[in-house]
Amino acid sequence: MREKIIEEIKKLESAPKIIKNLYNKEEIEEFLKLYKDLPTTVHNKKQNVIKKRWLQGYNEKLEKLFCERLKKEIGDFKMDNLKDENGKDIYGLAQESYAPIGLHVDAGFELNSQIYKQTLIPLSPVGSTVIFKNRFYDGSTSFTQDPEELKKKDLSYGQNKRSSEHLNLYGDKPFDKEVHEKYLKHENIDNLKGLEVELIYKWEVGSMLIFDRTHLHCSSSVIEGKKIGIATFTKK
Repeated sequence: MREKIIEEIKKLESAPKIIKNLYNKEEIEEFLKLYKDLPTTVHNKKQNVIKKRWLQGYNEKLEKLFCERLKKEIGDFKMDNLKDENGKDIYGLAQESYAPIGLHVDAGFELNSQIYKQTLIPLSPVGSTVIFKNRFYDGSTSFTQDPEELKKKDLSYGQNKRSSEHLNLYGDKPFDKEVHEKYLKHENIDNLKGLEVELIYKWEVGSMLIFDRTHLHCSSSVIEGKKIGIATFTKK
């Protein structure tokens, strides 16, 4: 069963795509207002990170606009929604931070789902995202060599599992030192063994990045101030 689902996922894979000028200034203002209005899920003062969930019903006009624009780019899809404590659908995740997010994949929490594309809408011009050519099909995972992180097994709903499995999947080629120095200093270079960069997306307000949910990716270490972005996830 799982092999069949992976086959179907692979059939719909494509290169990452940047849609420029998709949202005008007023629409970005609407997204920023939505971000402001949403309740805070996590406020980690030590790491200076605020996380919010895009809960359905906060701005139905914006939800409709988002779905219509996305459908024009990727065809039919369903939102791959987590649920909040009250069973309401979560449209996506918003994050405000000054620090980069580590290497991971957003391949979903239901292994029987046919995952499809994910999107990133920057709400600030600060930040960039690194997409790797390498792919992973075994659920949402944060990739690390940190022994303390790898011990984390008792994870709550919607949290990525921790794994170093990627180090055995993509060969032994050392990661490009120049690219590491320029964009990925927050990652241990050994944790990037066997990985190759597909795209470095420099955040641009009004644009949207669309890519397959099987792509390994992370933030770039090049951040000059506060970055705010909204990520959403789809399935077939």
